[in-house]
Amino acid sequence: MKKSTLLLVLLTGVRVQAGAATYKIDSEHSAVTFHIHHLIGKVTGHFDRFQGTVDYDADKPASWKTSATIEAASINTQSAKRDTHLRSEDFFEVEKYPTLTFKSTGVTDIQGNHAKLHGDLTMHGVTKPVVLDLEVGGVAKDPWGGTHAAFSATGKLDRRDYGVEWNQAVEGGGVLIGNEVELELDIEGIPQK
Repeated sequence: MKKSTLLLVLLTGVRVQAGAATYKIDSEHSAVTFHIHHLIGKVTGHFDRFQGTVDYDADKPASWKTSATIEAASINTQSAKRDTHLRSEDFFEVEKYPTLTFKSTGVTDIQGNHAKLHGDLTMHGVTKPVVLDLEVGGVAKDPWGGTHAAFSATGKLDRRDYGVEWNQAVEGGGVLIGNEVELELDIEGIPQK
């Protein structure tokens, strides 16, 4: 369960049963994060601008679906020089491919609040299927009566599958950056009006 949602439930004691609803991603309480190997360590980054929806009915997992759009130029690794390079033709080509999109195609392996979320990820002009490990945090009311739903998902992809192949050899063998990208999505949604 997402920390902010868990804290909300602990503070208010109000957890609600979820009927069918469409939740709009609340970007102020959500994060789209990634990790990739750099030399012998890892670099973490995130995207600052994204939007989307989650259709959720606790009693009908087969009806769960989500779609999201991420602004590629909003990539943020806390390094202006690196972020400029990531926006260039070597990586995201944000002028040509301004968005990354995800659209779910189904949910399988449902066990309690865990499941496999299947979907199509489009990045750098290439669409490929991905499978994410999904955790449903649940639905809760805040102290002002607002409803919030929380979802987390993790997964991995090979950036080369999306035509993002730039790299550089380093002294002693090896390359500057890895090919496997680890994804972390912490999503909190509010009912769409």
